[in-house]
Amino acid sequence: MKNMLTYCLLVTFACMACTGCKKKAAEAPQQPESTCKAMVEEYAWFDLTSDLVAGLSENEKQLIPIFVRISEIMDDLFWKQTFGDKGLLDTISDEYAKEFAMIQYGPWNRLDANKPFVSGYGEKRLGCCYYPDDITAEEYEAFENADKGSLYTVLRRDDEGKLKSVWYHEEYASEIQEVCRLLDSAAQLAEDPGMKKYLTERKKAFETDDYLASDLAWMDMKNGRLDFVVGPIENYDDNLNNAKASYEAFIVLKDVERSKELAKFVGMLPGLQKELPCDPKYKTFKPGTSSDMNVYDAVYYAGDCNAGSKTIAINLPNDDRVQAKKGTRRLQLRNAMQAKFEKIMMPIGKLILDEEALQHLKFDAFFWNVTFHEVAHGLGIKETVNGKGSVDEAMKTQRSNWEEAKADILGLFLVCRLIEKGEITNITEEDAITTYIAGLFRSVRFGAGEAHGIANAMCFNYMYAQGAFTRDENGVYHIDYAKAKAAMESWAGVILATQGEGDFRFAEKFAKENGVIKPEMQQDIDRINNSGVPRDIRFREGLEVLGLK
Repeated sequence: MKNMLTYCLLVTFACMACTGCKKKAAEAPQQPESTCKAMVEEYAWFDLTSDLVAGLSENEKQLIPIFVRISEIMDDLFWKQTFGDKGLLDTISDEYAKEFAMIQYGPWNRLDANKPFVSGYGEKRLGCCYYPDDITAEEYEAFENADKGSLYTVLRRDDEGKLKSVWYHEEYASEIQEVCRLLDSAAQLAEDPGMKKYLTERKKAFETDDYLASDLAWMDMKNGRLDFVVGPIENYDDNLNNAKASYEAFIVLKDVERSKELAKFVGMLPGLQKELPCDPKYKTFKPGTSSDMNVYDAVYYAGDCNAGSKTIAINLPNDDRVQAKKGTRRLQLRNAMQAKFEKIMMPIGKLILDEEALQHLKFDAFFWNVTFHEVAHGLGIKETVNGKGSVDEAMKTQRSNWEEAKADILGLFLVCRLIEKGEITNITEEDAITTYIAGLFRSVRFGAGEAHGIANAMCFNYMYAQGAFTRDENGVYHIDYAKAKAAMESWAGVILATQGEGDFRFAEKFAKENGVIKPEMQQDIDRINNSGVPRDIRFREGLEVLGLK
C-alpha cells in the first residue's frame, strides 16, 4: 500500500498540447491515492452481455465485431472532442487515477461538477474542444457564418487568427474514412433490408454531415433484432452554446417479447399530448405516429454515452423534422436499468425513505418512469407561441436543462395518467411517485454541473417547496401523495409555459436559484455517498464478454 501522501497523478510535463484544448491551472488540486481509489470504486462493475445474443443469425453475429470497431473509433473521436487525445493516460503512473481518467474521459470528474482531479488542470472549458480555447462570447456572436451553430462543425482559427467553421467530416477526416469503409462492409453483411438501408445512408451522413436521410432510414428500421446507434448525436458536452454534437455508439439487441407489451402505447401518443397539464396553446404539436417503443439489452457503449454516468434509455432522432414526420424511436435498455436499480436505487431508498414509502420503491416503476421520460421528449411544444422561433433557439443555453426537466416530470405525469386509465397495471401511482422521488437523489448525485443534474435539482426543489414530501431531522423523507400529484402537474405547466414563451430570462434565473443542490439535500447526498452506495455503473464489454471471441 502506498503512503497516503502519494499523489494519484504524476504529470511529467506541465501542460500537454492539444489543438488549443487544454490550459494549465496555476495550482490545480491533487487527490491522494486513497481518494482516487474511492472515486473509482463509486462505479459498480456490470458485465454488458445478454442471453439475446443466442437468437441472432450468423450474419448478425458477424456484424457485431464490425460495429465494435466503429464504436472504438467513436470513442477515440469523443476523446478528441471533449479533451483532445488520450495522451493524458500515458502520463499517469497511479493505476486508480488512470482508471478514473478513463471513466471520465479526461481529468475532470463529470459527476462532481467537473472538478479537476489531475495536477495541471483547472476548470473544464465550457466549449471543450469544439471551439478555440481563447474564444469569447462576444467574438462568437460577432462571427458571421451560417454554419457556426451547426451540430456538426467545430470552430477553428485560420492563418490570420480569424474564426472559421470546419465540418466534422473534414476535421476528423481519417477516422471518418475508416468508419465509412467499415459501414460498407457491414451493409454487405446485413440481411434485414431496413438495417442495410440505414447503414448505407449513415455512411453518406458521415461523409457529408447531413444526417436527415439516415435518421429517417433508422426510423423505418422496425424488424431487426440487432440495432446500432452511431454518430454525433447529443450536445450535452458543449456547455458554451449547447450546439455541438458528440460522437457516441450503442450496440443493442431487441427483446421481442417484452417489446410487444409496449406496442400499444405508440397509438396513444397524440391523445396523451392533448392531456398534458398546461394551457392548450402549449400543446399544439402533433407527434408523429411512426414512433416505436421497444425493450433492448445493451451490449456495447462508446463515446459520449459511456462518459461518467451511463445512459439507460434512448429517444432519437433529436431532429424536429423527423419527430414531426415520423416521431421517435424509444429504446429502453433493460439490463442497464436493472443494474442501476439493484446497485444504486434500492440502497438509496433504504437510506432516505420512511417504511411506508420504501414499500413503493419498485423496479417496474423505475422501468415505466424511464420509459415515459423518453416518450415525453417527443411531446410538449417545439415552436414558441410568440414568434421567437423554435424552443431550442429561444431557450439558448437553458434548452437542455429545461428539456430534461420537462421529460422528467411529464414522464411521471404520463405514467400516473396511464395507471388511472388502467393501461399500466403492474404498479400503482404511489409506486411511480416514490420511485421518481428516490430517482432524483440518484440523478442529482451526477452533480448539478450538467443538464440532467440541473433538471433533477430543479424538480426536487420545486416539489419540496410545494410540500410533495417532507424531511425529518434524520434525513428520512415522508411523501404526501396528493400534494406530490398536484406539484407534478403544476411544475409540468411551468415548464411547458416557459418553453412555449421562449422565456430565457425566467429560465436562466429559475435554474440559477433552483438548479442547485441546497444544504439539506447535500447532507443527504453526503450520507448516501459515505454509506458506500455506488454513484453509477461501468461496463465490462466486448466480444469476449459476449461470447463471440
